[in-house]
Amino acid sequence: MNDATVLTTHQLSKSYGSRPAVKHLDLDVRRGEIFGFLGPNGAGKTTTIRMALGLIRPSSGRVEVLGRDIARHKAQVLPRVGALVESPALYTYMSGRDNLRAFAAVLGGVPARRLDEVLDVVDLRGRQKDRVGSYSMGMKQRLGLAVALLHDPELLVLDEPANGLDPAGIVEMRDLMRRLAASGKTIFISSHVLGEVQQICDRVAIINLGQLVRVAPVADLIGAHGEFEVKLENPERALQLVREQPWGSGARLQEGTLVTTSPSGRGRDLVQFLAQAGCWPDAVSERQHDLEEIFLDLTTSNGGVN
Repeated sequence: MNDATVLTTHQLSKSYGSRPAVKHLDLDVRRGEIFGFLGPNGAGKTTTIRMALGLIRPSSGRVEVLGRDIARHKAQVLPRVGALVESPALYTYMSGRDNLRAFAAVLGGVPARRLDEVLDVVDLRGRQKDRVGSYSMGMKQRLGLAVALLHDPELLVLDEPANGLDPAGIVEMRDLMRRLAASGKTIFISSHVLGEVQQICDRVAIINLGQLVRVAPVADLIGAHGEFEVKLENPERALQLVREQPWGSGARLQEGTLVTTSPSGRGRDLVQFLAQAGCWPDAVSERQHDLEEIFLDLTTSNGGVN
């Protein structure tokens, strides 16, 4: 592991009896990135996270966090890691600030100004004296994240941070993730809210049935791949013309829009071809794939153990 990598798994595997949950998983999470960890329910995401945090032992393989083997150096590594795994375990009868005090005491105490800092980061300073039982789900998630931030960790591991949130709560969590990344944190997110992952993550890993099926920058996954979307007055006529060309055999209509490659790979040459054929485009844009579409293509089964 080098200084640019903060979490690495080496042939990581976990089985429950004869049933494999994670199989020979190799991952690396780079310093300063927001890394998305995706898979269907039961794909092995939470099992992987628990091994990465030293909560369960792998059947084989190992995990390095911040340059150290988590199984042998947990006491030295975990104080530099913040985690929010599933729903935060908060004291609902206490105020938000008192919750932070209680968790800080477990960590050996933090200065009062640190409580103020994390309350500001998660935008809860104005509600710090209110009972947590009166908080919305989004506020509880943000308070759980504040707990994870108390000791100013280098790495944040978040398992379904948008779980149970309404649209407004999801937007709040997205904005918070961006602020934390901008402040220099490395963030590892397991999530099934693919639209959010597409918007905030730098790279993603997709697993299915415990096995890694793809790791790539989000921009590469959703890139145009040489196709264009063309809006024009007579898409059926344009489709017929394009399909007669050797480069246009894969052309198709989607909701009245022509989707096709170009004679040369450039949009302007596609516009020229259509115009010369009398089919003037109203708009031409590079086609981007949706992360959900790619995810479904890569994961065709959701068996396994989570």
